[in-house]
Amino acid sequence: MSPGLALLHLLNLLLPGLLLGALTAAAAKLIWRRELADRPWRRLAAWSGAAAAAATVLGLVLLGRDGSMAAHAASVAAAALALYAAGFRAGR
Repeated sequence: MSPGLALLHLLNLLLPGLLLGALTAAAAKLIWRRELADRPWRRLAAWSGAAAAAATVLGLVLLGRDGSMAAHAASVAAAALALYAAGFRAGR
């Protein structure tokens, strides 16, 4: 496998988690406008996306394959917990 192809595989592994983090941060900023007014979207998206991507990688390591429903559920749960921690628990 060439280095370029390996990089594409790695990006395709991490991209769903990063996209999930960006979408959940945007939705949270829309739903809880007043509560999250002082929290920047980038910070929320970074925390949520990193947690979701880490859960995806952990699911791959523990389960031995990518794309299982358990890994996807863990990714969603990790994104939600990180969004809660970065948005509602940080600095309070």
